[in-house]
Amino acid sequence: MAQNVPETPAMLERYRVQIPDVAFWKERVSCQMACPVHTDAGRYVQCIADGDYEHAYLTARSPNPFASVCGRVCAAPCEDFCRRGKIDSPVSIRALKRFVTEKYGVESLAPDTQDTLLQGAHEPGNSWAWHLPVQVSGRPVQPLNRRVAVIGSGPAGLSCAHDLALMGYQVTVFEATGLAGGMLRHGIPEYRLARSLIDKEVEKIRFLGVEMRFHTPLTETFGLDELRAEGFHSIFISVGTQKGRDLSIDGADLDGVIKAVDYLLNINNGYRVQLGKRVLVIGGGFVAFDAARTAVRGGPEGDPTDIHSAVDAARMAMRGGAAEVHLASLESFEEMPVLRTAQGHEEFAEAQREGIIFHPQRGPKRFVGAHGKLVSAEFIGVRRTYDADGRFNPEYDPAVTEVLPIDSVVLAIGQQADLSFLKLSDNIRLTTGKFVAVDPATLATTAPGVFAGGDAAFGPRNIIDAVANGKRAALSIDEFLRGKKAEDRFELSVEKIPTRRFVRPQDYEQHLREAPPTIDLHRRTGISEVESGYTEEQARRQAERCLACHLQTIYDGERCVACNRCVDICPEYCLTLVPVDALDLDERARSRLAEQYGLDPFRPAAAMLKDDERCIRCGLCALRCPTDAMTMELFHYEERPVAASG
Repeated sequence: MAQNVPETPAMLERYRVQIPDVAFWKERVSCQMACPVHTDAGRYVQCIADGDYEHAYLTARSPNPFASVCGRVCAAPCEDFCRRGKIDSPVSIRALKRFVTEKYGVESLAPDTQDTLLQGAHEPGNSWAWHLPVQVSGRPVQPLNRRVAVIGSGPAGLSCAHDLALMGYQVTVFEATGLAGGMLRHGIPEYRLARSLIDKEVEKIRFLGVEMRFHTPLTETFGLDELRAEGFHSIFISVGTQKGRDLSIDGADLDGVIKAVDYLLNINNGYRVQLGKRVLVIGGGFVAFDAARTAVRGGPEGDPTDIHSAVDAARMAMRGGAAEVHLASLESFEEMPVLRTAQGHEEFAEAQREGIIFHPQRGPKRFVGAHGKLVSAEFIGVRRTYDADGRFNPEYDPAVTEVLPIDSVVLAIGQQADLSFLKLSDNIRLTTGKFVAVDPATLATTAPGVFAGGDAAFGPRNIIDAVANGKRAALSIDEFLRGKKAEDRFELSVEKIPTRRFVRPQDYEQHLREAPPTIDLHRRTGISEVESGYTEEQARRQAERCLACHLQTIYDGERCVACNRCVDICPEYCLTLVPVDALDLDERARSRLAEQYGLDPFRPAAAMLKDDERCIRCGLCALRCPTDAMTMELFHYEERPVAASG
């Protein structure tokens, strides 16, 4: 996005040194900028703390049509950048999103009611080009006589369809299976994401007028040319990654070796997969953990040839899974992809509680069989997984070997897209990894009017990344069909908080992070949802942990009398008043200071230094200041798309 921050308005003059530009501000609201759709996490968390659930929901839902889904299964990159995590533990942003969507969201509102609320939502600090209400080049939305085809009904495809429908386009989603949701439905186990919730989200998108064509995959005989002939003016490819990657070692073709994506797809569609009593999962990502924790639970019973009985069977999941489930990864615990996220640590802890046995830094050397059936796996040690440049480049240790007797192995080592429907005449270039090549800024492919995103373009990633791709594609398709490109402009708004009214919750800085409640181990069978969500009391207590990064302590040197009261009262010792002569400044900076403040060598000047990483926004410095030199002020950058000149 362009970062055209205005430099002339008087309102900026006071803050130029302390809040210099968008890049600086992004660091200060890192939870929002870490979110691929820029959800204002701080705002909805603070609204929850205040008990204002309607505004909390609108803030969370405005940029994300799958807010309720992300409240359960998002990898929560916002938590990894939460400033509270630098003090003790990050705010449990994902779980709080689940709380507010259950309290005041898709699970409690009808689609028509929810749509009316969202269309009127315009929260300060939540105004970005792809947030609701959709802003199209600064003009109101009007019905458009343009048709767009979306290929695939996963989170990327449905997010694109959602935004295009709100912009006024006629959208048709083509889905190869009989149900919408993509890997939300077919890849994520029901113990993590209830299917009824996916159904409600899909119903909401269909309510906007989006047409769904099920059992209609793209093929060599029904492809892009046929869609154009049918009258579609633009196409978004979001077919996902339905094929698991093979492992090229001896024994990989034995009976008992299965790919994780095939295993989860069968289980999630009501088919029982016989894995035996000793199961090995290879991988270190969320898919590997999903497969391992599903194997512990077992599979459904019933006749999978009848879809109705299959669904019924899935809902009466059998109460016994594998006796032993092992998970082996090339990575050490420190490198394991799951453990790179705050949510992943909780996922790891739950997997340990369920009895999964971990084998870090082990690489599969070969699978051993008898009479064509898998009986054991042989491992080799791994010294390191990534080289000095951070690239995947395993270095093995032949001195370390391990043999594990197993009945089956589930490979969770990556996925790839099935793009066999693309023809040479489509002029769609593919990457070396066999994904659709796109312009990362617009998601445009090498064929005019055709865009691609989600796993089909970037490989398996987080759900929220796919949602962001769908929304970015919707904006790009709109620009393509209108023939006009919008530029992003940022405007700064500032609200001074009256010091006497600035109050933080009692002991908020001492509240500890609490993981969302979970059901007892003995009840974790089949599709029983493990995480039950916060109570209202728990949610508000956890939300109160937020440090309110939108708030800044603004220091006005013109008013300061160097009394040092703010320094004395700061509980985190993050303020220091020092002589200007003690600062390491170049001559140009010293000249500017002398010009601005008329520095007198016989009257030593002082400078206020602040360690912003340690600041907990308690406001005591502003409350103690006798001259109003230290104030608490609320900052928001808002993105406003405008038609490009020329």
